[in-house]
Amino acid sequence: MRKKQFYIFVLLSLFSWAVVTYFIFRHRPLGNKTDDRGGTNVMQHLTKLEQELNQQFSSNVHFLEKLRQIIKHRAELEDLEGIQKEELPAKPEVKDKNIFPDADDSVKDDEVPRIHPNEAVDPDVLPDEALKGKDLNSIELADVPVIAILVFACNRVTVRRCLDGLIRYRPSPDKFPIVVTQDCDHKATSDVIDSYGDQLTHIRQPDQSDIPVPTKEKKFKGYFKIARHYGWALNYTFYELGYDTVIIVEDDLEVSPDFFEYFLGTWKLLALDPTLWCVSAWNDNGKEALVDASSPHILHRTDFFPGLGWMLQKSLWAELAPKWPKSYWDDWVRQPEQRKNRACIRPEISRTRTFGKIGVSNGLFYEKHLKYIKLNEKFVPFTKMNLTYLMKDNYDVQFVKQVYESPVVTFQQLKSQSVSGTGPLRIPYNTKDAYKRTAKMLGLMDDFKSGVPRTGYRGVVSFSYKGRRVYLAPSANWKGYDPTWS
Repeated sequence: MRKKQFYIFVLLSLFSWAVVTYFIFRHRPLGNKTDDRGGTNVMQHLTKLEQELNQQFSSNVHFLEKLRQIIKHRAELEDLEGIQKEELPAKPEVKDKNIFPDADDSVKDDEVPRIHPNEAVDPDVLPDEALKGKDLNSIELADVPVIAILVFACNRVTVRRCLDGLIRYRPSPDKFPIVVTQDCDHKATSDVIDSYGDQLTHIRQPDQSDIPVPTKEKKFKGYFKIARHYGWALNYTFYELGYDTVIIVEDDLEVSPDFFEYFLGTWKLLALDPTLWCVSAWNDNGKEALVDASSPHILHRTDFFPGLGWMLQKSLWAELAPKWPKSYWDDWVRQPEQRKNRACIRPEISRTRTFGKIGVSNGLFYEKHLKYIKLNEKFVPFTKMNLTYLMKDNYDVQFVKQVYESPVVTFQQLKSQSVSGTGPLRIPYNTKDAYKRTAKMLGLMDDFKSGVPRTGYRGVVSFSYKGRRVYLAPSANWKGYDPTWS
């Protein structure tokens, strides 16, 4: 790396020398100038040359500073890659309980899959300008911007249940202003929202016109209206109200006591790690029988966009807004063209729970899954925790090693608890049908969106079964998601 810096410095020096020489020869005074204005011309030329050289010097200083940042960033990445090539530790350095349980040495290091090229993120992407020079643990609460809570409402008067929870647990109205955006022009719902007075801001989607929908999708018109509402409300909140960070909450969600603490603690991850594009309060497989109830502090990375209480920044909306879809926005967001190999943070135990059985989806999944999602009840001080283990370069090494060093078992062995020890276990799958079959037996959601299973990360679905960590995982030579698995 030092050789590269030296070569770059030499090239910049030669470039600067060439520029100076060029200006000197171009603007040098003519030797045979004999008229009375000769002295004046020489001074004018010298003054102009001095100004141009000063401008060039300023540009070079700016360019060198940018180059220094990029070189430093690349050096850090190379150092991390060097660490990954060395012998991996048997345990993570993270001290938080059960984040990565002890592993069995059943797989050799050379069998542990590495990050594939198609998962790489541009190394030249630098953190937010306001956070330049800071690492995760040096970010203070004062660095976290105002975060707007954007509540989507339509015609449910039960929005009161959602708003009561948000206001009850909100630590500061100034830090977390609540904006309720309403579609549908439903007066009873409007009256409920307005009853909160200055505790929130009530905005209304102005376009209540009918939406042209293809004949075969007439019964799904509600999804078209929802996409239109989302597009308008996010534009208004980011560009008219001027917020930089938004947490989206739907009117049928109730929140946990540490809902705000969770997002305060994880905001810095979203701001500093360019491989993340959202933080979600939701675990799609968060039923009580599938989570570690004793570890509400555990957080995960996931390639599956969870939604249902999620945080995004203005920079992401600026990317998505110009191509925002006319319908089915959540499935659209999960497509590879939008996700771009980025992940979200999700909790082991959900910080939101839905009580809306009736809606546009007509209760899809509600009776079988959604109503059984466990809502966290224990307050976790995320703002005081070391969350650096969730940064991609730290997380992937430990996660992959943990998964593929876990003993392989069958569902029957897991169910009968015939496997000795207390460490994590792995159930392999190689095909879409094999995954769906095993997921159904375990009580997991078995569907895919653009080839990604719910809660999946690098193809692996992590959950708890009878008090033991289990990984439903593809083979060690996994090459990426197959979009046809949908």
